[in-house]
Parts: sequence; structure tokens; C-alpha cells
Amino acid sequence: MPLVNIPTFKLNNGKVLPALGYGTWLGISEKALQNADPSEPFSYEFDDIDLPRMVEALSYAIDIGYRHVDTAHFYRVEPEVGEIINKKIQEGVITRGQIFITTKVWQHFHRQADVEVSLRASLKRLNLDYVDMVLMHWPMSINQEGEDDHIDYLDTWRGFESVLNKGLTKSIGVSNFNIEQIKRLLANCKTPPATNQIEVNLNLGQSELIDYCKAHGVQVVAYSPFGTMVPTRASADSPEPKLNNPTMLAIAKKYNKTVSQITLRYLYERGLALIPKTVTKSRVLENASIFDFQLDHDDVETIAKFDIGYRTVRPIFWQPYDNYPFDKVEGFEPIPSSLLKW
Repeated sequence: MPLVNIPTFKLNNGKVLPALGYGTWLGISEKALQNADPSEPFSYEFDDIDLPRMVEALSYAIDIGYRHVDTAHFYRVEPEVGEIINKKIQEGVITRGQIFITTKVWQHFHRQADVEVSLRASLKRLNLDYVDMVLMHWPMSINQEGEDDHIDYLDTWRGFESVLNKGLTKSIGVSNFNIEQIKRLLANCKTPPATNQIEVNLNLGQSELIDYCKAHGVQVVAYSPFGTMVPTRASADSPEPKLNNPTMLAIAKKYNKTVSQITLRYLYERGLALIPKTVTKSRVLENASIFDFQLDHDDVETIAKFDIGYRTVRPIFWQPYDNYPFDKVEGFEPIPSSLLKW
């Protein structure tokens, strides 16, 4: 079986984070989206159709050398992720210390004491004694009825510092924090976040936020690194590049790589850790085969021109809430019912 050699980033607490991980988010069922009654709150359901394929792909990823797995309470897959990890430990493929597990605390658990409640529940589902990283999934606090709890993320962060001190996690971080929120958190914390997990891809470069995080020792982890390149994420108004973009195809041919590999390599060369998701074994290997070449300066400049600030992930149903981290756009959607009490 082929093996991949994935480099690492050293975090501000001395821990080591593999530069490429396996993302376990399965997404929302498109069928549910298409059939949603526009007069009712969206009833998007989590898409578990690909769960068996995800289980196989994650197992394969660990076999070939992946040592970073990104999951979350919200993803509804922690039991399956934990089962695979424990199986690989039992098989002797890895030791617990050789794999970096990230999970996340959802918005319903932003009270200080509830951070520990959430993390202990995740540990039980994962069947692990600790995780390597736990993230505040979003800076907003929204209860299970969809009401704004108005909890300051600084108060929530004290709960994160508490679970770190109790040894339930080796590192703590945030996700979807904008530059003002990161600045405020760094100015008012005892333990700084080790990471900020945000959307970064060719259309959304986030240079100012990334540069600030780098300057202050916060490692950026890029989710949705392909943006709308893949057909399932594309819409009528989504910008280039797509996987068949002529410019990207020409660059890929030059290095004897795929457009996906060029994309991941470009982001890695910006100093980002990456968590692409796939349930296809061949792409698991493809995604990790990006550490044996380097992009020329001219190609980097060409790819950089695709950055137009376009967000793939824009949950406008959260715009009215305190601490919504993105620029606001026109429009309104009720919170999907599947994001409320569950």
C-alpha cells in the first residue's frame, strides 16, 4: 500500500499539527434542500448516505499515513470516527500519540461549564481519553430553540482554558473568527488559541486575517480548500476556477499534477494546514501527494488572481446574531431546523 509523508507545523504550545488532515464533514442532503417547503423553516437533514464510504476512506487514510483527523460534535460522525481510530490503534497501525484528533464545541454549549459538558460527550462518542485539539466552532452563542444567548466568546474561552487545564484536550483553538475577534481574544485570554480554522480557497484568500494570525503565532487551518471548484459546491454565479479551468489545467500539466493538487499545494505554500474532505480513496491519496514539488513564483502570482473575496460558506440565517463573523449581505433565511435542538 502506498505511503504518504505529510509534514507538520509546530503550534504555539509546542505541539505538532500535521499539515494535511482528513475532514469528516458529510454535508447537507441535497434532496432535503430541493424538497424543503419555502414557507417553513428549512429542514435540511445531514447527509449520511456517504457515511460508509467515509468510514472506508478514513480507514484507508490512516493506513497510508494520514495523522490528522478533523471532526466535530455538529458533524454527527464522532462515534464512527472514534471506532476507526481505536481499531487502527488495536491493529498497531498507529499509537494514540501518533494521531492528531480535532473536534469542536457547537453554539449550544457556549456557557463556561457547558464547554466541558460538550467535550466530555465528544470524548465518550469518540471513546477517547482526550483529544489533541478542541475548537470553538463559531463565535456566536445560539441555543437549541434558535435564540441568541448573548454569551461573550471571551466567557466561552474560559471554559476552553478549563478543559485544557483538566487534560481533556492537549490544545485549544477557534474556528470562523474574524480578525477583530482574534485580536480581542488574544488581548483577553490566559492561553492563546493554537489555531483558527477558517474557509480559505482560491476565491477567498483571507490574506489580512492569515497574516495577523501568523504574526501572533496562531496557525490557520483551511477548510473548504476547493471552494466551488467541485461541481457539488458550484452555483450559477460562482466564479472561476473550476476543475476544468484552462489556466489551472495548464499549470497542473506543467507539474504533472491535478488541478486539485495544485490548489492544495498553493494553499500549503501560504503556510496553511489543510483539511480537504473526500470519501473517494483515490482522492485521499491524491490530496496527500502534494509535498514533492514547489510552484514557481509566476504560477503563484497567476493563481493569486482568482482571489476575489467570494465565500462558499455563508450562513446568512445567522446574520442577526451577536458575533456573526462575516460581512452581511441582503436576504433572510430562518435557521434550518436540523441546526436547532438535536
